[in-house]
Amino acid sequence: MSEPVVEIRHLNVDYPTRIGVVRAVDDVSLTIERGEVLGLVGESGCGKSTLGMALLRLLRPPGRIAGGQVFFNGRNLLELGEEEKRLLRGERISMVFQDPMTCLNPLQRVSDHLVETIRTHRPEVSKKEARAQAAELIDRLGIMTERLDDYPHQLSGGMRQRVMIGLALALNADLIIADEPTTSLDVIVEAQFLELLRELQQQFNLTILLITHNIGVVAELADRVAVMYAAKLVELGDVYPLFDAPLHPYTRGLLRSVPNIRLTDDDLEIMSGVPPDLYNPPPGCRFHPRCAQVMDRCRLEEPPFREVQPGRSVACWLY
Repeated sequence: MSEPVVEIRHLNVDYPTRIGVVRAVDDVSLTIERGEVLGLVGESGCGKSTLGMALLRLLRPPGRIAGGQVFFNGRNLLELGEEEKRLLRGERISMVFQDPMTCLNPLQRVSDHLVETIRTHRPEVSKKEARAQAAELIDRLGIMTERLDDYPHQLSGGMRQRVMIGLALALNADLIIADEPTTSLDVIVEAQFLELLRELQQQFNLTILLITHNIGVVAELADRVAVMYAAKLVELGDVYPLFDAPLHPYTRGLLRSVPNIRLTDDDLEIMSGVPPDLYNPPPGCRFHPRCAQVMDRCRLEEPPFREVQPGRSVACWLY
């Protein structure tokens, strides 16, 4: 893992509103190495999905990138024209959305989705060849080729999610952004889906940005974990060291909030307070109103995000 596929430098994303500007991603710097799975976790509304949409340049108006740089395979995505961005999406960067039923066209068959994706980016491929590629792809994903001409409503939730993965894999994309990919799945199908994604990642050496609030999914798949809170990155590190010894108080709170299925501890811990209002975030560290280890400095000065151990970075005055 020495060649970064994505390098994000001081990225800011704003949403202007009538009552003020919401900075949904605030000064985030991050790299995603080739062949790794990077888990991006945090509470709802912390900016995870916004970061993923910014990478694809698919922010919905009035959302806009207000500053920073995003390099993909050495090219600055913020300098690309509309046609260059259109060709990049799907072929080089693909996204698996959290609800496939709302992302797949209900009037198109599975084959139509896959064939259209292939031929849009590779017009030299005939319709017959594209259909053959689509059949081979869904077979590798564990869907019978007889289902190729089914409509989305005829498939189970797990099958629809596999079709979404197939669309992401159809053109051998360099980066797959998976935004809450297991949200709509039941527990059994989720386990099957995660096993499939792990096998595909190893088989195709996929680079995946896994956006989720599900700590278990991150533990199952990710190589490294980035933790976001209130639009900012607060901790980054390899998955097992971070889970074994989290540094940031927010990360510790997240992990303690996960139910203990071994029942060795009867208490379910929760974090006090609520996330801050991003219209008017608190001064200093944004987690300080909820932090049990808060110091005077935390209320006044924003901690820098810096490396405190080899491979471990954190934004906290405790370090």
